[in-house]
Amino acid sequence: MGDLFQEFLFLLQRFDWPAIFDLLLVTAIFYFLFTLVKGTRAVVLIRGMIFLIIVIALLISLVPLPAFSWLLQTVMPALLVAIPVIFAPEIRRALERLGRAGSSLSFPSESSHIEQTIESIVSSTQSLSEHHHGALIVIERSVHLDEYIETGVRLDATLTPELLLQIFYINTPLHDGAVILRGDHIAAASCVMPLSTSGSLSPSPDRQMGLRHRAALGISEVSDSVSVIVSEETGSISIAHNGRMIRQLDSTRLRNILTAFYRPRPERLVPKWLSELLGRIGSDRTKPRKV
Repeated sequence: MGDLFQEFLFLLQRFDWPAIFDLLLVTAIFYFLFTLVKGTRAVVLIRGMIFLIIVIALLISLVPLPAFSWLLQTVMPALLVAIPVIFAPEIRRALERLGRAGSSLSFPSESSHIEQTIESIVSSTQSLSEHHHGALIVIERSVHLDEYIETGVRLDATLTPELLLQIFYINTPLHDGAVILRGDHIAAASCVMPLSTSGSLSPSPDRQMGLRHRAALGISEVSDSVSVIVSEETGSISIAHNGRMIRQLDSTRLRNILTAFYRPRPERLVPKWLSELLGRIGSDRTKPRKV
């Protein structure tokens, strides 16, 4: 017990400000990484890896296993290559999120245009839902979707509910595929979107959906776009963004969500509590001191 106390005192003596900063930096990095993978399949993989590492560490520390230790040393370089391959979608999403930070949005700037665009989307979506006409509307934001616009038919037409209803009417030439909105205009129709590879639609039977939903998730995983989906089978309205989907929306909720996306808040790269703490420190320094 005395030796343990002495080791604890030795660690406290070496615990200076650079060490505190080092720990905070590592903690912030892990917090940021866990925030990115929250709600994805990577959480299950990380949980399994942590459990496996704990079991291996206990085996090596408690029982002398020279052959097993040699095997770990041999396999470790392969694991360092396999881990980035396994977490490739999450790593790509994190780098794209960092690259999009601070970029300007391509939404129409005037408030009247924003409200008119939202009302056009909501009213046409509601009508499509009532008639069980499938639809996929992709709203372009800061990341341009030119490569996907090239896969469809260019329109460059002013957005109106009547035009959207005509495009997604059954058996019309442009109804199959996605419509891409750029500002208050329809850039193209019948566009081909990338399918989602995250598997977030397949864990349970009630979440298994068709190609429109997978395409909406797929484009949201490679860009910051917002996708509105109308199911042809059930008529339900969903919205996809950042690899996640909100289902069973009515016109009021859809309008509120679109309004929030058209007037988005900047993404936080640091936790809210840390930004508030830094703000308080800055305000304390700017206060005049009494003499």
